Amino acid sequence: MFPTIGDLVYYLFDVRFLFPIQTLGLFIVLSFLLAYVVFTSEFKRYEANGKIHAFKRKVLVGQRATVLDIGANFILGFVFGFKVFGAALNYSKFQSDPRGYILSPRGSLLMGILGGTAFALWIYLDRKKHALPQPKVIDQTRHPYQLMGLIVFSVGFFGFIGAKLFDTVEHMDQFLYDPLGVLFSVNGFAYYGGLIFGALTYLYIGYRHGMKQVHLADIGSPGMMLAYGIGRIGCQLSGDGDWGIINRHLKPNWLGWLPDWAWSFKYPHNSINAGVPIPGCNGNYCNQLVQGVYPTPLYELVLCIGMFGLMWVFRKKIKIPGLMFSIYLILNGGERFLIEHIRINFYYRFLGLTFTQAELIGGLMLLGGLVGLTIIGYKRYVLSKQTT
Repeated sequence: MFPTIGDLVYYLFDVRFLFPIQTLGLFIVLSFLLAYVVFTSEFKRYEANGKIHAFKRKVLVGQRATVLDIGANFILGFVFGFKVFGAALNYSKFQSDPRGYILSPRGSLLMGILGGTAFALWIYLDRKKHALPQPKVIDQTRHPYQLMGLIVFSVGFFGFIGAKLFDTVEHMDQFLYDPLGVLFSVNGFAYYGGLIFGALTYLYIGYRHGMKQVHLADIGSPGMMLAYGIGRIGCQLSGDGDWGIINRHLKPNWLGWLPDWAWSFKYPHNSINAGVPIPGCNGNYCNQLVQGVYPTPLYELVLCIGMFGLMWVFRKKIKIPGLMFSIYLILNGGERFLIEHIRINFYYRFLGLTFTQAELIGGLMLLGGLVGLTIIGYKRYVLSKQTT
């Protein structure tokens, strides 16, 4: 496994890359960037088709920087200087545990103050340069795709909260024992918590700007599928613990073409140091699982990126509102519902039934997609009767 990009670069090119960029973190960032591209493309296409429209907003121009503007920029600059320069000045500690360092109170106070001052001075001088004797309010035309900066930031922020909260629910006994330790742990995030909180944030922003929920759901479906698939690449490469149950079965003959590690894998050098020590290994990540497990992140990344490809190829042929979203719910929900049967997970018991959190949500998504298709089919049937 490759907990850091440096490990991956060394494996591929035999070159040491010392800066400890976390592999999972990088692919999460990539998932946001690629989703940004896909969302933007779909926003532009839907606007060109007349399904969503540009909107106007009133903007105050010519105003000098307010105390709030200066204060907000100082905070951003302080955090940047405190953490980034702090990591550079304490590189050995940062290298040994990047995620722990980023989420800890450690940093450089001096560089934080200098960074905050620089950011505050920049906004003050920039606003002063464009200031008018009398600030005025103008109508500014904005296109839906221009909301993507706000959407990405908001979805990332609230999605992070949702992922942590859903994971906390799954580990309630640990939370009750050590609430702060669980909430501020660098590990433990539930995908569907991030998806639900992020999706609700996205829909709210679109609704506030006059867009129909059904079109927003259709626009976001391909991007959400791609983002999930890209994120799973990071899970597989880093070995972040999102693997399957122990695979006790021999690989079938008809899967002879499949590499052995794609059937059963011990995740050597995994990023959470699960398992037992690897003989002769020295470093931060020297453990592997005792027995081979199903590499479920591999299965999911192949399925989800493949399903995104199909959705993208046929997106222009799908013209019925809500159909793309229903297809997404069926594909993503069905995939996750099935994969949960071979994933390691926490199980709930209710009325004699045993299920995981993701299995329940995936099942509800699958059911929601089927209901959506039924409603669409019924409406088209009624419409065809009315026109004949």
